Amino acid sequence: MEEQIKKVLKEKVDPVLAAHYGGAVLTGYEDGVAMVKLTGQCASCPSAQSTIEEVVKSIVMDNIQGVKDVVLDTSVSEDLLDMARKILRKDKH
Repeated sequence: MEEQIKKVLKEKVDPVLAAHYGGAVLTGYEDGVAMVKLTGQCASCPSAQSTIEEVVKSIVMDNIQGVKDVVLDTSVSEDLLDMARKILRKDKH
């Protein structure tokens, strides 16, 4: 199921979001719920929740049976947190 969702995100969602310099990636799938993180300019857009509900969710659910919901993943990546920690440690020395 995850591979199907990734394919739909890449082939059908990303071209729509590319017009706004963004994209979408699957970060998890459990019990019929796909967790999607927006990337690029879409990641920090105030309309991110609306984009998930009106664009991403409708495209994914129209193309893949079995997906019950698509939700916005607003978590911060470990890579970004590690980078912030390194920067903060340097400032203390």
